[in-house]
Amino acid sequence: MSKTKKAVILARGLGTRMRKSSGDAKMSDEQASVAAKGIKALIPIKRPFLDYVMHNLIEAGFTDVCLVIGDEHQAIRDYYGRDAGLSKIRVHYAVQKEPKGTADAVAAAEEFAGDDSFIVINSDNYYPLDGFKALNSDDGTGLVAYDKQVMIEESNVAVERLMGYAIVETDANGSMVAIHEKPSQEVMDSFGKHALLSMNCWRFTKSIFEACRNISPSPRGEYEITDAVNYDILKLGKSYHVYGCTQPVLDLSCQDDIASVAEHIGDLEVSL
Repeated sequence: MSKTKKAVILARGLGTRMRKSSGDAKMSDEQASVAAKGIKALIPIKRPFLDYVMHNLIEAGFTDVCLVIGDEHQAIRDYYGRDAGLSKIRVHYAVQKEPKGTADAVAAAEEFAGDDSFIVINSDNYYPLDGFKALNSDDGTGLVAYDKQVMIEESNVAVERLMGYAIVETDANGSMVAIHEKPSQEVMDSFGKHALLSMNCWRFTKSIFEACRNISPSPRGEYEITDAVNYDILKLGKSYHVYGCTQPVLDLSCQDDIASVAEHIGDLEVSL
């Protein structure tokens, strides 16, 4: 069985929350300058934030990354095409013309993926290595879901934000049977303190592209990857294995997150 080698990183977001000044965020002038542009992937924490994410992908055995970006993200192309000095991973690009949602962003990477299975992650999350290794251990569809209590105790995500994250429901075999978006407090409590949370860390096969083409926009007008996954399961017969992870994910959504992320990863060695 061949391992997945390709990873797609969703970096098309507008960075609206990152650009918004909190007034008292702890960051350097350089960090403030990049944050004001909303390019979260390039927030400097000794080196651009996305470098740390790519390092873990390399350590997990991935060889090719596709960055889904907008036409306005030339700074990302400049850095990874010229300044990063890459020797262990190849960086490709796909353009999402407008930010129409996560499923639309994944669809932009169809040419890159070809017939291969591939993983999809966010560009503003730092994911633990073990989750990437789990996704690279098989060729089927799946996702990593993260222990709620671990996230509360060890991540930098505020509890009130975590309470709005999607809960992944599994059967006795570890397959996903439902994903509960923006669960009520009652639903969250029903899954207990170790509920499994989705942080948008998926492994897909090429059927996901058919799914992305056949879904309708959500009530907020976006094409959501969770809707595409549901289509993949219900219409195309796919089964998604859930890999539970007891390590935290870090989040870099706004200026207030910069200092806490730097505290967690700033001393890590990175080799690309």
